[in-house]
Amino acid sequence: MFAWTKQGLVFDTARQGVGGWMRHSALTPTPYRLDDELIRVYAGFRDVDGVSRIGYVDVRADDPATVVRVSTEPVLNIGRGGCFDDSGMILGDLVDAPGGLHLFYVGFQRVARAKFLAFTGLAISRDGGNSFQRTQDTPILDRAPGRSTIAAVHTAIYEDGRWRLWYAVGDDWESIGGQPFPRYHIRHVATDDLSAIPRADQVCLRPQGSEYRIGRPRVYRYGRRYLMYFTRGNVNGDYFPGVAASDDGIAWQRRDASLGIALSASGWDSRALCYPALLRQRDRLLMFYNGNDMGVDGFGLATADYAEGVADVQC
Repeated sequence: MFAWTKQGLVFDTARQGVGGWMRHSALTPTPYRLDDELIRVYAGFRDVDGVSRIGYVDVRADDPATVVRVSTEPVLNIGRGGCFDDSGMILGDLVDAPGGLHLFYVGFQRVARAKFLAFTGLAISRDGGNSFQRTQDTPILDRAPGRSTIAAVHTAIYEDGRWRLWYAVGDDWESIGGQPFPRYHIRHVATDDLSAIPRADQVCLRPQGSEYRIGRPRVYRYGRRYLMYFTRGNVNGDYFPGVAASDDGIAWQRRDASLGIALSASGWDSRALCYPALLRQRDRLLMFYNGNDMGVDGFGLATADYAEGVADVQC
């Protein structure tokens, strides 16, 4: 589909971060175009205890491997004690829509008898993405039958006054080596009102073969079709992206063999490659992604040329 060329580790959090709340990791890096000169990559940065807060790294649009600025404080901090996001958060999506820049995020909560719970919150910025305020202290996508432990939005598209959401849902755990790992798959729902998301939704993709989880769906318009990048994990410990195509955004055909990128022989993305997110930059398509241990080192970049069909992708 696209032939990707790796550009290396763009942001090494331990070396280039501000410390404290940004000690290591840059989970689910999500690019957002500030203007013609800057791209802002939002991510979840972890402190020494592994608790993640949302901040950003600004890179040059014409040279996205060059870091220009790093947020000194989180743009969204963890929730108050007892709330669904009191133990950390990762990026879901960023969408300009009426009312401001909408930030969909996945809040984590540690609980006594499960590894964690993860549900979707919403915050809005009215200052260009420098700070965000929650719309509520409770999830906008919460527990429901079939999603008792995870409901994590990772793509939101706003069209003609209506939202389309793609998200991962989880209901149980896979035991690997005596340790619990979350099982989840990808679903879709449409709504006119983010404060009243319908429970009735549609299955998009389920794990196949030895896979037990498939999630972080990033959906883009691709000509008249839709293109989805996701991340899948199997019982052998592999954690790697896949790709799928759809005519309507609901029924998907997997095209994993056409992903166009592979693990490196050594280094920060030699054991895992995950959470790709795309952005069109003139004659190139940019892919920001994480590597080993779900992004413990930071985030990297790969690019695809215009000749590979970039013009057809809306992102």
